[in-house]
This record gives sequence, structure tokens and C-alpha cells, in this order.
Amino acid sequence: MIAPATVSAQGRVVRSGRLKQSVSRWPYIDIPFPTFCEAVAEMGLPAIDLLEENEWDIAAEYGLICSMGYGGGGTIEDGLNVRANHDEIVTNLQQAMPRAVERKVPNLITFFGNRRGMSDSEAIRNCVDGLRRLAPSAEEHGITICVELLNSKVDHPDYQGDRTPFGAEIIRRVDSPRVKLLNDIYHMQIMEGDVIRTIRDNAESIAHYHTGGVPGRNELDENQELQWPAICRAIVETGFDGYVAHEFKPTRDPLTSLREAVALCDV
Repeated sequence: MIAPATVSAQGRVVRSGRLKQSVSRWPYIDIPFPTFCEAVAEMGLPAIDLLEENEWDIAAEYGLICSMGYGGGGTIEDGLNVRANHDEIVTNLQQAMPRAVERKVPNLITFFGNRRGMSDSEAIRNCVDGLRRLAPSAEEHGITICVELLNSKVDHPDYQGDRTPFGAEIIRRVDSPRVKLLNDIYHMQIMEGDVIRTIRDNAESIAHYHTGGVPGRNELDENQELQWPAICRAIVETGFDGYVAHEFKPTRDPLTSLREAVALCDV
């Protein structure tokens, strides 16, 4: 069982720093953004995840970057598996790339989309074609396009990109250093488990990770089933140099829960 890490109420939490940690904004939406930025910076985190473009400059005022930005890359339901969505997704992300470079945003998010009866083979072909249109611009700008893996069992019924092999096959076919997966460990634990082996076997396809306790997407503590220090060590051992962003929903004091998670994953 994972016990909450013992941390002080204030001051820097990151000590080792072998793993670059970040935190998603949305679970802390009730905290004013400047206050949240100040707390994140105080902990020693370099970044905040899943920010809209109008928030990138505010984060920068606190010495932070946006580690995963929104750039109009479709929605969870309407993504790259449908060819009719490609023009809008490609145009939006291409237009966002220069602005992301200016603000040191390394990653932009996009999605596979819902099945709606589509076969995996058709979806793979469609996603590959859409991502191949994005790859040259992403390579030119040095921006990584990350397609998120999500569970279809609990949170996102009918989502097509719900297993690592599906996503990894698309990334393999696109064959670009700037088109990768966002592996949300919470979602993939629900769908397939075997988290550490999956990370090791698919490390080349993954550019970004999200955390979250299973079940419930709550704290990384004794009430959930994953061993986060072991998972984080496995990520480090693959040579990963991207970000692991906390994306759990706190059930206790939110910043205390975040400080504990950061300490736990600072392997």
C-alpha cells in the first residue's frame, strides 16, 4: 500500500528531479490561477499541464511553462479517426505551433475520437493520414503532437484510442520524432494493466504521461492500487526526458495532496 508522502506545508518538494513533473490545471480550477502558479513554482515544479493559450503567458510570469497545451486539436469525441475532422485539426494545430514555440510550450494535445462503429483498421489508417499531415510542421517547429490514450470502460465510453497497442501502431506508421502518445497511466491501468511492462515496451512511442489513482482518479495514496515510485523509476530507466503530469482529483486539501504526490514521484 502507498502511504502519503511526508512533506512540509511550504517550500520546495522536488529534491531528486530525475523525473520532470508537472500538474494539470483542471483539478485545481477552484484555486485562482495566479495563486496556483505561485504554489506550483514554490514546490519546484517547472510546468503546468493542459492550459489554454491565454494562460501560457500568465504561467510564464511565475517561471513556469505549459508542458501540454491546447491548440484546437479536436475533442475527445471528434478526433483524428474521422477524415472529415482532419482539415480543422491540422489547420488549428499548425497555426498554434509558432505561438507555442514563442512561449516554450513543448507539446500540443490531440485525440483519436470515438468509434461510432468504426473498425480499428480503418481508424488506424485515418489517424495515420491525419498525423502525417501534421508531422512536417511539428518537426519544423520542434513541437511534439501528443495523441492521448483514454479508457472507454469508465470515463469515455466509445473512445477508440483506449489501448496502448492501437496508439503505438499509429505512431509507428507515422514514423516522426514529433508525433507521439500521451500515456495516461490512470486510463491504461483501467483498460489493460501491466503498466510497467507496457511503458518499457512502448517507450519510443510515448512523449508524455499523466498520473491518477485507480480507482476514482484521486490521490496517489493508500486508497488506490498503483505503485507510483516503481512506475516512476521505470519511466526514468527508459531514458524518458519529457514530463509526467499529475492529473488526479484531490479529495483532501488540494495543494497538500499535490505536494504529497510530487514527493512520492520524485524518485
